[in-house]
Amino acid sequence: MSEVNLLDLYPRSKRPIDDRGKLITEEHRKIARQFGQDFFDGDRLYGYGGYNYHPRFWQDTVKRFRDYYNLSENARVLDVGCGKGFMLYDFKQLMPQMTVAGLDISEYAIANAKEEVKSFLTVGNAKELPYPDNAFDLVISINTVHNLPLNECKQALQEIQRVTCHSAFITVDAWRNATEKENMLKWNLTAQTYMHVEDWIKLFHEAGYQGDYYWFIAE
Repeated sequence: MSEVNLLDLYPRSKRPIDDRGKLITEEHRKIARQFGQDFFDGDRLYGYGGYNYHPRFWQDTVKRFRDYYNLSENARVLDVGCGKGFMLYDFKQLMPQMTVAGLDISEYAIANAKEEVKSFLTVGNAKELPYPDNAFDLVISINTVHNLPLNECKQALQEIQRVTCHSAFITVDAWRNATEKENMLKWNLTAQTYMHVEDWIKLFHEAGYQGDYYWFIAE
C-alpha cells in the first residue's frame, strides 16, 4: 500500500472554491447525491455541468496506469464509479484485448454511457460489488468511495480488496491542514466521508485495504 499520484497527467482546471462555496446549498448537495441528470449534465452547481467524452481527459492517464502496474494486453480492469465509462473506453482503445468492467450507482450514467463500452457496465453500489473474489488484475475507484457513509465506505474498501487479485488504486476527498479542510467543506457536493489523510490511512488499515491511494485536495 502506497501513496502515489497516478492522476498527475489528468487535466486540472482552477476551481473557484470561494465563489462556489457561497452558492452551494444543502439542496444542491441533496440533488447532486442522487447522481442523476442534474449531477452529470445539469447546472454546474449540481455537479459536472455537462459530463462529455474528450480524449484529453483519460488517454494519458490510462497509459500511466498500464505502465505503473505493468498490465498485460489481456488484463482485467474494474472501474468502481465508472460514470459513463469514458476511462474504460480509453483503456479498450489502448489495449483492445483487455477485459473491462464498470460499476456505478447512477442509472442515468449507465443509460447514457459510451456505446462502445455500455455492455460492460453495471448499476450497483461499491459496498457490495457483484464480482467474484480475485476477479480483476486492477481495480480503480476515482472519487467514489467517499460518497458513502463511513461504515459503508469501509465495506467498499473491503470489497475492492476482495475482487482484486493484484492491484488497486483509489482517490478520496481529504485534507492535510486547516486551509484544505475549509476549502473541502466549501467545495464538497457528494462526499459523505471526508477526513484528514492520516484518518484515511487508519481506515485503510482497519478495512484491510492493501492497494494504492491518493487524495482529492481542494486547493
